[in-house]
Amino acid sequence: MTSKPITHPSGAPGIATLLVVDDTPENLTVLAELLAPSYRVLVANSGPRALRLALSEPSPDLILLDVMMPDMDGYGVLARLKANPATADVPVIFVTAMTAMEEEQRGFDLGAVDYITKPIRPPIVLARVKAQLELKEARDWLINKNEVLEAEVAARLSEILLIQDVSIHALARLAETRDPETGNHIHRTQSYVRALALHLRTHPHFSVLLTGDYIDQLAKSAPLHDIGKVGIPDHILLKPGKLTAEEWVIMKTHARLGSEAIELAERDAIKPVAFLTIAKEIAHWHHEKWDGSGYPDGLAGDAIPIPARLMALADVFDALISRRVYKPPMPYEQARGIIVAERGRHFDPDVVDAFLAVFDEFVDIAERYGDAQ
Repeated sequence: MTSKPITHPSGAPGIATLLVVDDTPENLTVLAELLAPSYRVLVANSGPRALRLALSEPSPDLILLDVMMPDMDGYGVLARLKANPATADVPVIFVTAMTAMEEEQRGFDLGAVDYITKPIRPPIVLARVKAQLELKEARDWLINKNEVLEAEVAARLSEILLIQDVSIHALARLAETRDPETGNHIHRTQSYVRALALHLRTHPHFSVLLTGDYIDQLAKSAPLHDIGKVGIPDHILLKPGKLTAEEWVIMKTHARLGSEAIELAERDAIKPVAFLTIAKEIAHWHHEKWDGSGYPDGLAGDAIPIPARLMALADVFDALISRRVYKPPMPYEQARGIIVAERGRHFDPDVVDAFLAVFDEFVDIAERYGDAQ
């Protein structure tokens, strides 16, 4: 009889390994001689030795297990095998002289795949061993295939997310090309917003919204907060001096323009895109103020969406510490003082408290993404 090849979970073909367990030497000899021409055969004369061999190399592809053994019977061995993740998936055939239906049911309930009754009949043993090895090979092939497919799906998803992130930053950079002084502003504000959100995720006023997934989407959408500036004329956007009242009215329209542009993108999507919904809220309302004196809609307090409240503080802090043609960068401590002074007026008090708690992280972010002076 020729050797029976089998494909292991690793994908490498080889000879199947069988572990035969029986406390009677004559039974071990009979089964070993029957199976050795076709398979690699390991033998154990007790339950504890069987458990050790099951964890050794080469690991068994199939176990033929006697039920009636001293110290640890076959049921106890099977229960231990199934409780260990390293051996839980190894198929076990009981080999026993017991024929009661209740005993068979007990074995199947514990996870046995088949029963062979003693005295053994060689053709029956070989047929059932072959059938169980083929089933195991099919299961292993499916596991291997599923792992490959899962890896491929993960790789594709990672690629899609990368393309999405690159596209978002490309759009944000488009706005920056109209306002070259902003430098690494989008990286800093994105990181500020994430830091605030991570601190607030356990706060009772924010915990329901700020889940892990939501914070990821929030950080992803943050770079689009000023996308509406592409619609502001150069003579206003790039003006080095103070804007006139009329120019300021036009400048403030960038919030609405950004929101409308993102809303148009949402309409083109086949289904809702979470980060676009958040990005629209940020673009539209990140210039609102807690006391209702902001723009474009004069929202106040909790009426301002949480993402916009976080971006409001992040955006102002970054503007304060950044160089502009009309001002030098402000020291971090001075900027912190201005933020604190606006607690309850410009900014949500809880967001200011979070800012103070993570202030050192804000400074680290500002240093990491600092603009060339």
